Amino acid sequence: MPELQRLRPDHAPALLAFERENRAYFAASVPDRGDDYFTHFDALHAERLAEQAEGICHFHLLVDPEGEVLGRFNLVDVTNGTADLGFRMAEKATKRGLATTTVRHLCTLAATEYGLTALHASAALDNTASRTVLIRTGFIPTGEEIWLSDRPGLRYALDMTGTV
Repeated sequence: MPELQRLRPDHAPALLAFERENRAYFAASVPDRGDDYFTHFDALHAERLAEQAEGICHFHLLVDPEGEVLGRFNLVDVTNGTADLGFRMAEKATKRGLATTTVRHLCTLAATEYGLTALHASAALDNTASRTVLIRTGFIPTGEEIWLSDRPGLRYALDMTGTV
């Protein structure tokens, strides 16, 4: 059974493999990270860990029993009890309910472990899978239209006060 783990230094090789193996798949539905991400991965990984240590972000990986990364689930820009949720799943791990289950689990962690009361998320209009996960986990479209790089999208919100 896959396990949600808080990002650690030793996750770097498996995380880089996940990003490389799924780059083309991700680019079909979310903005591409660009070549610099891969060139400077080690430094960026260290930056993410520093942000996590400061409490301004909470990064998580969904890892299978063999240590392979199946997904990323991040809470970023933590301020005043809120954060932005972002997630991406490996192509081979889709259509199994893992994203929905993991987002639900992360929402519980957000409230109980990190003291958050509300989450926000964004998804491109053509990213049906992510939009479905957000709706299934209780996020509500705010009506705010946004652009994710060159893609139109929507913002979503989840009020977690009194629900956990």
